[in-house]
This record gives sequence, structure tokens and C-alpha cells, in this order.
Amino acid sequence: MLNISFETKDLYTNDAIAVLINDQLHMDKHLMEIDQKHHGVISKNIKDKNKFQGKFGQALNLTTSDKDGNLRSLIVLGVGDEAKLEEYQLEQLGGKIYAHAKAAKALSVGFSATDVRVGDFKGNKLSSIVASGALLAAYKFDKYRTTQKEIEKFVTKDFNVIVEEQESAYHAFEEYKAVAMAVYFARDLVSEVPNVLYPESYAEQIINKLEPLGVEIDIIGEREMHDLGMGAILGVGQGSEKESKIVVMRYNGGEDNAKPVCFVGKGVTFDTGGISLKPPAGMDSMKYDMGGSAAVVGAMKAIALRSAKVNVVGIVGLVENMPGSNAQRPGDVVKTMSGKTVEVLNTDAEGRLVLCDCVTYLQENFEPECIIDLATLTGAILVALGNSYAGCFANDDELANQLISASHKTNEKLWRMPLHKDFDEMIKSPIADIANIGGERGMAGSSTAAHFIGRFIKDGVKWSHLDIAGTAWDKKGKNAICPKGAVGFGVRLLNKFVLDNYESK
Repeated sequence: MLNISFETKDLYTNDAIAVLINDQLHMDKHLMEIDQKHHGVISKNIKDKNKFQGKFGQALNLTTSDKDGNLRSLIVLGVGDEAKLEEYQLEQLGGKIYAHAKAAKALSVGFSATDVRVGDFKGNKLSSIVASGALLAAYKFDKYRTTQKEIEKFVTKDFNVIVEEQESAYHAFEEYKAVAMAVYFARDLVSEVPNVLYPESYAEQIINKLEPLGVEIDIIGEREMHDLGMGAILGVGQGSEKESKIVVMRYNGGEDNAKPVCFVGKGVTFDTGGISLKPPAGMDSMKYDMGGSAAVVGAMKAIALRSAKVNVVGIVGLVENMPGSNAQRPGDVVKTMSGKTVEVLNTDAEGRLVLCDCVTYLQENFEPECIIDLATLTGAILVALGNSYAGCFANDDELANQLISASHKTNEKLWRMPLHKDFDEMIKSPIADIANIGGERGMAGSSTAAHFIGRFIKDGVKWSHLDIAGTAWDKKGKNAICPKGAVGFGVRLLNKFVLDNYESK
């Protein structure tokens, strides 16, 4: 993991130095000092506007020497219009600093926050955000690699932020680091291979990571699910030899009588589609069909690490969807914990069956302030929103607006999608209370899936469903604070939602 330090030592002890400059190409006293120490190389290069305009994220990688003859990389990053700079963009700049230092094979990179102001950010705030972005960008999942030793010699290991007050800077960074470590945990879970991560081992990881932080954990096994009448989740897992689990996580940091904010996550640790088998091409990626649960588990970790003053309950349904000899068949009818019956028309529409029993259990055992479920639920949401946005469905405008506001601040983008009685009509069944897919093939797939879950939300309960199928995994690697692979999407979003709406009251 990248070593983040806040130092009062000399900036020039680092192999690389990063500096920020706006689109006016204004060189403040701090930047001029660095420029002069390196023979004016920065000022000479930014004179050519064909080469550098200071646009956000634009970079100049300069190799130079200081007056003592020491070779060094200078990373000049544009911040664009400082007046419009958002916090998440500063995080992205931190990620870009790390990426450019790594490309330059600099073992250490320094960034000075002393007497530096960027937009509305300065001092400990500036240094914490930039360092957080670098930490998020430096994530890697390489536990199964055995041939990386030579490459590792040239990876940036130290990100040194030069500050005036070392102790106060570390203290300011603690909250940002807590969230980053929670994102790491979520990414680890999503990246883990399916022969290692299955319902029981997943539940054990949750216990091991969260119980020491003061999160109370209850595990519901198949015998108890049967006693509770959870026929929906049991039906999904009956084709697998791995026992399904529901994990209930309780964090009590608020007032005793305060209703808990409630998160629910789909945790299909591997999804073959069941009898409605998926095409072989790309099926290996279905290890990330538990991305919604990872977001919930990660958010619980972030909230606990921060000692947040709020009550939160997280529930994840963990199951394998396999085409075994005892697998659920298309045409089966199952009875859910709520008492409603479901005709299973497609066994690959399994996530909603997992979630419906989880949200019922939640409402029967807690009094939710609100419920937010997250799931890699439908391919249809990719058709609508691609990989840029997650779909946000909500039965309450205020809740939707709060989530979308948090999404703007974290850049984990949400787009509100419609709930409508016409979509609810599409999931009628001729032989059961509800069908698990819409009757008109290819139409409104994400909305009918949302309506299915909505059928299990009690009147008066504020609820939002986030379909993160397009955002849980990044195939392109263009995210400045996340390498290719698991994103950990939702952790920062849920944490910000709680922070803005429940801790600030």
C-alpha cells in the first residue's frame, strides 16, 4: 500500500515533485521557488500555450536537475478554473500525481501544502484530499501474482506531503483515510476469486473486519431462513452446494431512540444465471455480482472507522446462483418471507429474489429511517446509462435528491430513473402474486426490477434502489482514483449521504 506521510522536511528529498497551476498559469511564490531551483524549466515550458494551458488534469512531465545536480521529475498538473474546483476533482489530481510519479519510476513523490491555496482549499484540507486521491489510485489486487518482484522495484512507494503542522495534518487525514480503507475493502471483496469468496467465507470476512470496529454481526443460515419463510433467497441458492447466508450488521453511534439508516446489498458471489444459463463469454466477470453487498459492507466499515454519530443497519444476502441438479427451474413458484408468492420466469433474474427477503427481514426487525438497496441488478441499466451513471429509483423525492447530491460530491454519479404504475403492471403473474421479470421481453427491464423490490417495501417507508451494474467494475481504467477492475462504487456515496444528512443534524 502507498505510504502517505505528512512531513515538515525538505520537499527536495523526493525523486519527483508535483505542483498545481490554474488555467491563468499564475505562478505563486511557492511555485516560483521550485521553478528557480530547477533553472526556470516550469516557466519556460508553460510559455508555449500549444504545449500547456493549465486545463484541469492536463499534465507536463519534466525531467530536470536542481542546482546541486540532482536529477528529478517535475509533474506540473493543471487545475483549470480554481473557482469551479470541486473536492472530488482535487482527489482526482492526487490520483493523477500518483500515476505520473509511477510512470516516471519515481520511488517517492512530494507535494507541498505549505502556504499553498487551490480554489477554496488550503492547508490540512488540501493535503488530506490530494493524499486521499493518491491512496485510492494506488490500490492493487495482486495476491495471486508470483512474477511481479522486478516490476515492484520501480513502483512509487511514498507520497510525502510537506506541511507546517505534522500532527494536525495526520489528524485531518484520518477521516479521509478511513473512507479510502473502506473502499479498499470493498474492492478486495469484488476482486476476490469465486472459489475463495463464497457465502460462508464472505460472512467470515465481514465478521473479522467489522466486529473489531464495534459493528454487531448476526449471521442467518439456511435453517433459520427456512424457519423465517425466506423461500425467495433459498430458491436462488438451492442449486449450489455452498450454503446461503444473510449477514446483518448493526452500528450504533447515534441516539438510542434514533431510527437507523438502512442499507441492503445483493451478494451473489457468483452468478451463472442458473438454469437460465448465461453465455460463456464473459461469465468469469460474474464474480462481481456481489458489488452491491461490497458497497454496503464497505460503507459500514467507513462509518465505523469514523466513529460516526448515527445508527446504521446493513444487510447483505449472500448466495451462489448455480445450475446444479437441485437448481430452481423457470416456472417454479416460491413463497417469500412477506408471504407473497413469486413465479420465477427466469432464474437469471435472481438478485431481486435475494433482496426481497432481505428488505422484508429488515422491516420486520427494525424501524428504518430509510432503506437504500444496491445491486448489480440488470443489464438494461447499461443500455440506458452505460458505465457513467448508476440508476437511482426512489419512492421519495427528498431521499432521491439527497442521494443525487451526495453523488455529485463524490463523483459516484446517479441518474434518477422512473417508477410508474405501467411498469408495476408488467410484473403481474397469471398464477402467483408477482413474476420475477416483466412480461414484455426487453422492455423497461431496470424499472420492472425496481418495481419488484418496491412490492416488498411497506407503506410509508422511504426507499431507494440503486442499480450499479454498469459502475461496479471499470474495464477501461480511465478513473483517476481507481485502476482497472473493482471500483468499490457506492462506499463513498453512502458515506457522504450519511455524513451530510444524518451527522450534520
